[in-house]
Amino acid sequence: MQLPRGFRMAGVYCGIKRNPHKLDLSLIVSDVPAVAAGVYTQNRVFSATVGYNRARTPSGAIRAIAINSGNSNACTGERGERDAAEMARLAGAACGVSEHEVLVLSTGLIGEFLPMDKIASGIRTAAERLNVTHEGLLSAARGMLTTDTHEKIAGRNVIVDGTSISILGMAKGAAMIGPNMATMLAVILTDAALAVDDAQALLSAVVDDSFNCISVDGHMSTNDTVLFLANGTQSRRALAGGDLKTFHAALAEVATELARAIPADGEGATHLVTIDVAGCATRQDAYRIAKVVAESPLVKTAIAGGDPNWGRIVSAAGYAGIAFDPVGVSLDLNGTRLYERGSPVAFDAAAVSASIRQERETHIRLQFAEGSASVRFWTTDLTAEYVRLNADYHT
Repeated sequence: MQLPRGFRMAGVYCGIKRNPHKLDLSLIVSDVPAVAAGVYTQNRVFSATVGYNRARTPSGAIRAIAINSGNSNACTGERGERDAAEMARLAGAACGVSEHEVLVLSTGLIGEFLPMDKIASGIRTAAERLNVTHEGLLSAARGMLTTDTHEKIAGRNVIVDGTSISILGMAKGAAMIGPNMATMLAVILTDAALAVDDAQALLSAVVDDSFNCISVDGHMSTNDTVLFLANGTQSRRALAGGDLKTFHAALAEVATELARAIPADGEGATHLVTIDVAGCATRQDAYRIAKVVAESPLVKTAIAGGDPNWGRIVSAAGYAGIAFDPVGVSLDLNGTRLYERGSPVAFDAAAVSASIRQERETHIRLQFAEGSASVRFWTTDLTAEYVRLNADYHT
C-alpha cells in the first residue's frame, strides 16, 4: 500500500486513557494546503469538534488534523468549544501552520472536559514524531481507537491522468454505531488534486453507500465524522471527467472496506451480517427495510445463536413502515432459500444453523416484487459480551 505523498503522521500516548499502552492522540499533517471535505453526525446533540469542523469544511486550505481518543468533548458547552479551538491552535503552533488550517476530532466518554494540559503535551510530542512511514500510519490509526480491538486501515492505488494516485483511509468504531453516521471517526487522504466542490460531492456520495449503511446497535453518536483531504501533490490539475469517475470508484472501495471493518469489529460481535434488500420501489424503501432488520434485537440474537429463524427477519421487514405485497417476499440465508413468495419452504435447518455458527460472516437476502431498487447494509449479531462491555464502559 503506497501512502499518499505529502502527508506525515504520528500517534502517541499522552495520558487521556488510563492504559499507557493504548495511544490516545494522533496528528496528521499535509506538507501543502489540502482541499478538505467533511460529513458529520445528524444527531442534534453533537460534540464541539463536530461544530468546529462543520464551520471550516469544505475548504481549500487545510494543513493538519489533530485527533484525541478517550474523551469525546461532547455535551461540554462553551468550555468544550473553547477547548476544540485551543486544540487546533496548539496543533497549528506545533506544526508551523495557522490554527485556521487545522481540523480537530475527539472520541470517547461524553460529558467530560478535555485535559488540555495532556493534549498540549501530546500534540508537541506527536509533532516531533511526524513521519511518512507505515509505522507512523499505524501509530496514527491506533491513536484514534477506543473500544476497537485493532486499527482499521484501507488503501487503493489508481492510475488517473497517467499518474499513480494513492488513497488511504483510517477509521475507528466498534459500538454506538448507527447510520448517519455512527460513533466512528474516519480520515481519508489522497495525493490527487480535486476541486473543493468535487471533493465534498464525492465524499457525501461514498458515505451514503458505506458508513451510512452500517449499524451495530442503532445508536447515533454525537461525534461521528468522516474527513477527506486531497493535497494534489501527484496531480497536474484537478481531476475531471473520466479520471474523476475512476477516482470515485477507488474512493468508494476504500470507504466500503473501512465501513465493513467497523461492524466486523463490533463490541462482543461474533458475526458480521451482510443484508441485501432488492426489488423495492425506491432505494429509500430498501434502505429503511435493511436498517430495521439490521437493528432488530431478535434478528441479531438469532444470528448469535445460529438460529435460522426466518420469521424474525420477515416480520422485521413488515414493521419497517414500507408498503409492499407480502406475497412477493422471498428470503435467503447464507444462500439457502427459507421463504418464497410469502410462504415458508422446506430446508435443512441443522445445515443452515451450522453455516451460521461455523462462519464469521452471515448473509441475509430479502427479495421484494415492488421494483428494481436495492441496498446493501452491514450489521452484527448481539451477544451477552456486548451487554457486559457497555454496562461497564463508564463505571
